[in-house]
Amino acid sequence: MTAEKILSIAQAEIGTSESPPGSNRIKYNTWYYGQEVSGKAYPWCMVFIQWCFAQAEVSELLPLRTASCGALMRAAQAAGLWITKDFRPGDVVIYDFPGGAATDHCGIVESFAKGKIVSIEGNTGTGNDTNGGQVQRRTRDIKLAVGAVRPQYEQEYKPDNTPAPAHKEGVEWALEHGILLGNAQGDLMLSQPLTRQQFCTMLFRFFRWSLEEGKE
Repeated sequence: MTAEKILSIAQAEIGTSESPPGSNRIKYNTWYYGQEVSGKAYPWCMVFIQWCFAQAEVSELLPLRTASCGALMRAAQAAGLWITKDFRPGDVVIYDFPGGAATDHCGIVESFAKGKIVSIEGNTGTGNDTNGGQVQRRTRDIKLAVGAVRPQYEQEYKPDNTPAPAHKEGVEWALEHGILLGNAQGDLMLSQPLTRQQFCTMLFRFFRWSLEEGKE
């Protein structure tokens, strides 16, 4: 099992939302608890990660079956699977947001470069990072990460994510503003040729960003 498989499962879920909004009523909770549940007692960011690993039939790669970010972190520390730097695609990152608990939220790392983590997260949303009700791709600052669980995948990726000095500023800007995302393995492919369709996609992201900037 590779990180690519886990990421492909998580990416396919982007846009999935609980119904009704604010209810925590969603298929991942139904799977985890064995019945339909709803209410404040059932936040599901960690449940989403447990579901992704179960769909890939590799639940054993996580050190604990739990709906708690803190419990998974402690289990990973005890199992020697906890890391606090040099995050890789497929790591399960645990976040601590200002003003909340010590472990507020989690996601599956898609890419990590220049102090920014891109992760696929369950139960998040704009304006409500920890209980937003949707599966989304989010970009967060490294300072928000407590650390990450590193499952023992069969294969590890070595993404091409280090820009040459002459291009460093531009690459960092494109990452920060969502113009450059990379592939499913978190590889920015900085040394690879750019296809016409990739170029069009990057132009569209820039156009969308420029419209949002103009509204501010």
